[in-house]
Amino acid sequence: MIATASKADLLDLLPEELAGFLRRLDQPAYRARQLFSWLHRGASFEDMTDLPKSLRVRLAELAQPGTLEPRLQETAPDGATRFVLRAPDGELIESVLILHARRTTVCVSSQIGCAFRCRFCATGQQGLVRDLTAGEIVEQVVRLQQAAHPTRVTNIVFMGMGEPLANYDAVLKAVRLLNHPDGINIGARHIAISTCGLPKGIRRLAAEGLQVALAISLHAATDDVRDQLVPVNRKHPLSEVIAAAGVYAQRTGRKVSFQYVVLPGLNDTPEQARRLVTLTRGLPCMVNVIPQNMLDGVTPTDDRAARNFAGILRARGLPVAVRRSRGAEVLGACGQLRADASRRTGPPGHDKAGRADARPAKAR
Repeated sequence: MIATASKADLLDLLPEELAGFLRRLDQPAYRARQLFSWLHRGASFEDMTDLPKSLRVRLAELAQPGTLEPRLQETAPDGATRFVLRAPDGELIESVLILHARRTTVCVSSQIGCAFRCRFCATGQQGLVRDLTAGEIVEQVVRLQQAAHPTRVTNIVFMGMGEPLANYDAVLKAVRLLNHPDGINIGARHIAISTCGLPKGIRRLAAEGLQVALAISLHAATDDVRDQLVPVNRKHPLSEVIAAAGVYAQRTGRKVSFQYVVLPGLNDTPEQARRLVTLTRGLPCMVNVIPQNMLDGVTPTDDRAARNFAGILRARGLPVAVRRSRGAEVLGACGQLRADASRRTGPPGHDKAGRADARPAKAR
């Protein structure tokens, strides 16, 4: 729990921790399951009608059912909705709700800012402010699930602000909370954790016994090019990252996804394609080729460059898909989060133009 919070954030607690909290209030063990379920539906203490009123009053005195305040909700023409939530210390957390025909995905943040300063990422350009708690991560999903109702969230991707494996303990706790059958109950295979390439964290994740998907932001097939795009590569070069990815695939039986933002003339050459095929040979994987989105002072990449590069990879037998990020018009796409949150946030429940409650589009 962050230092500015005066009451316990109950969304930060696993069921057994919640049971311990209630035990100190002389409550029976079964109350923990009731309370956990209510919390993960976004209920206030007053709404928890199967709990005794005396307990609800006591909970309100000692704890909070979450700590985040909605500040902004913007929906792009493609139906993706960017949310900005305010923490008690005044920091802003961004999340994105993405509606597809067959699934509903929440893209969550794991940190405020990021220390790794990848070249094409607005979050990284601002540096790291602080880690998020597990409760703050979970609450993003709870709030966006409320906004999506009656559509159910089916997938979670840790691809928002921050480097998830640099906030390892809180992220893994959030995964276990979100996966719990008494809560939001998202299957582990429907949760993806993205990383810029921290080998120690990847190997640690491989040993957890979880079936979460792993996505590695690769963006280049040689160290000289990747050094320019992903500065952490100077500490953890491609050979270390690929070796850790191999361990993950072997231990979990899951393919590794490599994210590859195309920057024409730098990382999309035939030589880079050839090196990428060689680098990933024998590794169960696929490559998601992504056009670069608009950032301050950066022109977005033409889709043709991404399609051409993907075509070279495909011709060489590497599984590949071209992914167009959703929500670019509201700065909710890949690499855009935290781009200008302070300028665009308005009163709670209003969009950038001051209109009340910009609702997400219905799933098609």
